Amino acid sequence: MALSRVCWARAALWGSAVPPGLYVVRRLQFVRSGLTWGAPRSSKLHLSPKADVKSLISYVVTKTKVINGKYHRFLGRHFPRFYVLYTIFMKGLQMLWADGKKARRIKTNMWKHNIKFHQLPYREMEHLRQFRRDVTKCLFLGILSIPPFANYLVFLLMYLFPRQLLIRHFWTPKQQIDFLDIYHALRKQSHPEILCYLEKVVPLISDAGLQWHMTELCTKMQRGTHPAVHDILALRECFANHPLGMDQLRALQMKALCRAMLLTPYLPSVLLRHRLKTHTTVIHQLDKALAKLGVGQLTAQEVKSACYLRGLNSTHIAEERCRTWLGEWLQISCSLKG
Repeated sequence: MALSRVCWARAALWGSAVPPGLYVVRRLQFVRSGLTWGAPRSSKLHLSPKADVKSLISYVVTKTKVINGKYHRFLGRHFPRFYVLYTIFMKGLQMLWADGKKARRIKTNMWKHNIKFHQLPYREMEHLRQFRRDVTKCLFLGILSIPPFANYLVFLLMYLFPRQLLIRHFWTPKQQIDFLDIYHALRKQSHPEILCYLEKVVPLISDAGLQWHMTELCTKMQRGTHPAVHDILALRECFANHPLGMDQLRALQMKALCRAMLLTPYLPSVLLRHRLKTHTTVIHQLDKALAKLGVGQLTAQEVKSACYLRGLNSTHIAEERCRTWLGEWLQISCSLKG
């Protein structure tokens, strides 16, 4: 009787008037399931499998593309001019990022196989050269953006002076043609000055035959006649030593050459001489690599870029004429000593 009363009291405390036998069975089931084997976990507590993660990522990417497309259509419909600038800027960032990754792969390969710059193939060498110039220009903008709130001023300056502050990735197709014409016009302004210096050094040449060749060459160029390859190669001794060697040039002559090569002329004489030597050495190395590759292996855009780098405004010249001119240039360059 006492035991049955205790069972009934416990049942009353649990809020159900169950017989004691049934209570004991339920109690044992609860203990067995809860303490021995553990409570069954819900499937919602399991971590998502890889398939669910991939589906979630694909869903987010799809939604992002849809929202991005709506945003582009909104800009193109309501702000067409801003949309053009926005599109060029985003594409420019993508191209610059792709150039950076390619340059990193080239540098990694150079480090792994102990390859020097002049040992690279032509396209890799040219890519590194151009990327270095682009990064230098971008670093200048980064330095201007360091002061607080200066980034707003930098954006305004980039919009007002795209030729001076932006690289070619952020130019419109029309700007690419116009800006190359402007740069070549600046380059042409130094040509009369360079010819004047060549005429002045004619009396300083010790060999009489070289004096005559130099005078004829200056006369042809002043008349607008394109000099032949043998006319230029006949004078290579004059540019190897005095009076036209790199170490014998004066400051004004080096500044004129820097303007002709689209380099900054506003530097001390020591830095100007070093800059000219480095630039001409890189071009000579490019010429040797291009001679191994062959001009015929280049695309039309690569031919025009190579000609423009070497002083020819190739934006308005036919491709075949550019290939002929570039072949003559390589014939001269590869005949010179490094």
